[in-house]
Amino acid sequence: MSITFEDIVAAAARIEGHAHRTPVLTSRTANEELGAEIFFKAENMQRMGAFKFRGGFNALSRFNEAQRKAGVVAFSSGNHAQAIALSAKLLGIPATIIMPEDAPASKIAATRGYGGNVVTYDRYKEDREAIGRRLAEEKGMTLIPPYDHADVIAGQGTAAKELFEEVGELDYFFVCLGGGGLLSGSALATRALSPRCKLYGVEPEAGNDGQQSFRSGAIVHIDTPKTIADGAQTQHLGSLTFPIIKRDVDDILTVSDAELVDAMRFFASRMKIVVEPTGCLGFAAARKMKEALRGKRVGVLISGGNIDIERFAALLA
Repeated sequence: MSITFEDIVAAAARIEGHAHRTPVLTSRTANEELGAEIFFKAENMQRMGAFKFRGGFNALSRFNEAQRKAGVVAFSSGNHAQAIALSAKLLGIPATIIMPEDAPASKIAATRGYGGNVVTYDRYKEDREAIGRRLAEEKGMTLIPPYDHADVIAGQGTAAKELFEEVGELDYFFVCLGGGGLLSGSALATRALSPRCKLYGVEPEAGNDGQQSFRSGAIVHIDTPKTIADGAQTQHLGSLTFPIIKRDVDDILTVSDAELVDAMRFFASRMKIVVEPTGCLGFAAARKMKEALRGKRVGVLISGGNIDIERFAALLA
């Protein structure tokens, strides 16, 4: 199945009036540190606190009557769970969400708060995809995976589309990478609206399956990585996301958990915003590349801000 920029344009029309058009933030301190002009697309200010609402709402809004009645099932460590639960609530669709038992308590509580029926599993011993398929078959529900789905990818691409519409073409663009829904959608928008822009996906050092896949030319599977970036604890890229990433992305970079904490601290102290570790991937990578960025126009996609406040304080301490 080929996904195009036209699918992103269609998704943008569907989610308009439902998803927030999030602000593009700037920071004089960040510009001085990198010697560049940095534009932060603040998806931590999206509904339910992350970009995932875009793809979730776009996918569910395309359900037919029978699908709406039977309901949706999804699996997620947190943000996709909340996105599907909230989208389902807004559209009047019953939702079952499969979440790891060690997911942040705030994410489980928020998912239940949006009306989602939460089913937990052990992320180190059980296969969430198998659980999702089984539930979908048993109950006739439609399974919407967190990243490897055409409507999800198209929805996620709307964030980058908005960024380019607001600030114009960029020289560099840094986007968080988990399963690749956000990066592949962003890649389609980038190639359409700023074709010469250098586009980088960024993942945690401990979970560099995307980098391995990009370098080897085939999807690499890894064990669940141990990293504070819980939104990027994916084990492999998707069969839909990987071909787009391979074709349209310039490289995949990695950053350490310590570099993520430094970026969290910068956002909190300098820009007065709460960003979850996964949301810091792009900025952490840009800081490492600052020699190359001097004098350039640089986009950074902040993917989300969903983190327990106690956890946030502990990491910064």
